Parts: sequence; structure tokens; C-alpha cells
Amino acid sequence: QVQLVESGGGLVQAGGSLRLSCAASGRTVGRYGMGWLRQAPGKEREFVAAISWNGGSTYYADSVKGRFTVSRDNANTVYLQMNSLKPEDTAVYYCAATVRVVTRDVNGYDYWGQGSQVTVSS
Repeated sequence: QVQLVESGGGLVQAGGSLRLSCAASGRTVGRYGMGWLRQAPGKEREFVAAISWNGGSTYYADSVKGRFTVSRDNANTVYLQMNSLKPEDTAVYYCAATVRVVTRDVNGYDYWGQGSQVTVSS
């Protein structure tokens, strides 16, 4: 069992930056692959980024490559640095954990945070 608590969302102007944090707790939490996913109003939840349990591999959706960076530290916290934000990035962002290999599949995650609203104005 793992618990995920997200923070760092908010309102930002287009071209600005935000950093989301996800504090994880639970047994063997350091062994979990971590993903960031988002859901905009009226749209399906979609993959954004993921990082392997040891931080050795990262993956990004084409829509955020070059702008977003996912990372993790040894204190069981996962981050999503979001730069050059666009109005199209407006969504509720979720961090999620998987006991399996990290995946771009939104159905491949076992535990989910509560979500954090990111709003980008033009």
C-alpha cells in the first residue's frame, strides 16, 4: 500500500512554469515506478510523464517533450517541472505509482494521488 499526496498546482500565465510535487509513503515505496497523468474537462485521462523506480529511465508524452521534466529524490518525493506552459496544459494532474515497470498506459498504475489543478491562462 502506498499513499500519494500532491501539491504545487495553481494558476499561471502562458509561458510560465510550475513544479508539482508528489510525496509518497508506504512500504518499499522507493521501488515504485511513478507516473504523472492529467485529465482536462470533457477529455479522457492521458499520460504525461513517468520515471522508473531508480530514476534511471524517464518517458514523456510527445505533447510535453522538451518542456516538462520528471524527477525523483531519495526522500520518496516525485516532481514534475513544467516549463513553457500552454493553455492546452490546463488539467487536473495526478501522480500515480505502479509496482510494475513504468508505462504510458493510464490503466497500468496501482495507486493514485488526489489530483492537483493546473490552469494556464493565455
